[in-house]
Amino acid sequence: MIGTGWRHAASLLPQRVLGPLGWLRGSLGAGLAIAVAGLATAALLGSERSNLPWLVAPLGASAVLVFAVPASPLAQPRSVVIGNLLSASIGLTLGMLLGDPLIAASLAVGLAMAAMSLARCLHPPGGACALLCALGAAGPEGWNLVHLGPITANVLTLAAAGWVYNNATGHSWPHVIVPAAPPPPAEERPVHTREDIAATLADWDEVLDIDIDDLDAFFRAVNERAAERGKVR
Repeated sequence: MIGTGWRHAASLLPQRVLGPLGWLRGSLGAGLAIAVAGLATAALLGSERSNLPWLVAPLGASAVLVFAVPASPLAQPRSVVIGNLLSASIGLTLGMLLGDPLIAASLAVGLAMAAMSLARCLHPPGGACALLCALGAAGPEGWNLVHLGPITANVLTLAAAGWVYNNATGHSWPHVIVPAAPPPPAEERPVHTREDIAATLADWDEVLDIDIDDLDAFFRAVNERAAERGKVR
């Protein structure tokens, strides 16, 4: 019911405002999520909130991804939660072990990126998390593994808010890939296959911020629309 009501309200306003990915929908969600994360973490810290951070800066970047591009592979719950926490752990550990802010920060960002890639949870704000934690642990602030607590609370609260808000406003999160239509008979086969997409991506040797199955479903839908237009003519 909530999602239906939101979509009806969105239909009354310009698409760029409250459309499928209108800026107001994402902006409201991000703002609310940061507020909830800050309040929840401060409440959990209690008397310790004056000694530990109740909000960390990389959370803002995570919010942009979660609420502005919820279908992105980089914005999925696994990437948001594991990517941030894995990177924070690496940053804190290296900062504590090395003690030199520049060396610790440099190694932390590089190792965090490698670890997230291997764990299939690549999340750009994770690099910022690694940098922040390495500087905090190697600098005069003297951060340690205790600081992982409020960061964890921040990240988990943001993910919970993202799940509630995105699904309530008509965007499944985690993102659900729309199944591609079955290929038509050979004589009516569209101009591409899924293998064509994979081969083209390999030729480009670039990482696009979209799943290959989403691309396949999109192109099939385009083919179907073009075919329908041809029938009308």
